[in-house]
Amino acid sequence: MSARTILSLTGPDTRDFLQGLVTNDVRKLDQGGLVYAALLTPQGKYLADFFLVPRGDAVLLDVASDLADGLLKRLTMYRLRADVQIEKTDLQVQRGTGTAPVGAFADPRHPDMGWRLYGAEDGDDGSNWQALRIAHCIPESGIELTPDSYILEAGFEALNGVDFRKGCYVGQEVTARMKHKTKLRKGLRVVSLEGTAPVGTEITADGKSVGTLFSQDKGRAIAYLRFDRAKDKVLYAGEAHVIWSA
Repeated sequence: MSARTILSLTGPDTRDFLQGLVTNDVRKLDQGGLVYAALLTPQGKYLADFFLVPRGDAVLLDVASDLADGLLKRLTMYRLRADVQIEKTDLQVQRGTGTAPVGAFADPRHPDMGWRLYGAEDGDDGSNWQALRIAHCIPESGIELTPDSYILEAGFEALNGVDFRKGCYVGQEVTARMKHKTKLRKGLRVVSLEGTAPVGTEITADGKSVGTLFSQDKGRAIAYLRFDRAKDKVLYAGEAHVIWSA
């Protein structure tokens, strides 16, 4: 599994602090499960996605390790006078898709993504996470999720990663406008693939760019598409044939 870093946030202002920053409703932690969320720029673009984990009076934050330092720096910048302490921990993540061990949490993005357990050991049960991710169009940081990503185009609504009733957070205005005032014209979709091509290969139709090919596994892939240009077209990514049903 990709390396993960677990941050710990403690202090009486922790939940209010997070509530004003992240895309999901932190109060859902009271239900005892994980909350999937993201931190955005004020312009509504992606900075990091993560799981919030209830841990007594603390909140753990499970994030890809290559995003951890930047996220820690950004959270510290936003902290101002809030009574919140933020630090890295030595906790690790185990995950699997079989019977969940005691203390594990269901992955909130999709039931097929199994469970996550936080403790002294890492590892997983050998599930084909790439295939599961692709099947349910679940983006990954550094691949489908980049600093140019908008979370609604990345499918965060279907993945339970954004709440439109919670009130303000960083980037909320742009995200809400995309939800309520426009129809998405671009976004991530699952496609079939005949052949292979490197991640990041341009997808074309009639010689024109219509998107980008990303994660692939056994004839299926995640692609970012311009819907109006890709619909009912013959699509290629390099020499690979891309098949999308709108």
